[in-house]
Amino acid sequence: MNKNHKSTITSSASLQVAIRAIGNSKGVVIPKIILEQSGIDKIVEMSVDGEKIIMSKPKNTVRESWAQDAQSFAMAGEDGLVLGEFGNEEDKDWVW
Repeated sequence: MNKNHKSTITSSASLQVAIRAIGNSKGVVIPKIILEQSGIDKIVEMSVDGEKIIMSKPKNTVRESWAQDAQSFAMAGEDGLVLGEFGNEEDKDWVW
């Protein structure tokens, strides 16, 4: 095989790979070209749909960058309350 030639596997093409024993589990070796084309790096989301095992690039979690964003807002002085303080007059005698 010519290592300088980059082959392209389209979505209509499929490969057969062997399922191997890995301890008490089983696994497959994912060819480098498939990983490159999918954009998957180190972690995948895996699910089952009928007879298909689906691996996809993980979605960003909703709050993934909140801490960093909050620090950026604070450093820029943009961390003030949007609606201001709005305590209830009836709550002033409550002990928390």
